[in-house]
Amino acid sequence: MKKILLDTHAFIWHVNGDTTMPKSSRKIIDAAAQEGLLYLAAISLWEVSMLSKKKRILLEMPCLEWINKSLELTHTQILSLTPSIAVESCHLPGDFHDDPADRLIVATARVENVVILTRDTRILSYSQGRYVATTKI
Repeated sequence: MKKILLDTHAFIWHVNGDTTMPKSSRKIIDAAAQEGLLYLAAISLWEVSMLSKKKRILLEMPCLEWINKSLELTHTQILSLTPSIAVESCHLPGDFHDDPADRLIVATARVENVVILTRDTRILSYSQGRYVATTKI
């Protein structure tokens, strides 16, 4: 099984047990978690924090506590922002938009050789150029 990198929204949906996520996606996530192959890019922690601050998501506890509990409960590991990922995010091949968080998620996937699980149409479209591996939620 390949390593799975959850896009930020996929992580939130997974933690919240979102039943609109296809059963096939939930199976992929559960299998990766059981094998210790479920990951989140460090930038996604910032995205969750910003979504909470802007009240675009509502958390039942302080953000840091929610993040820590969610990571532990879902057996999700953090992929740190390394110099290689930072540089890669600025030099992605092909044509990719300028959203820094998305660029860092894609760069993380490329450097760490993981598959992004996402519903983001821009990331999915970019993957058609075979620049990054994705699985659509």
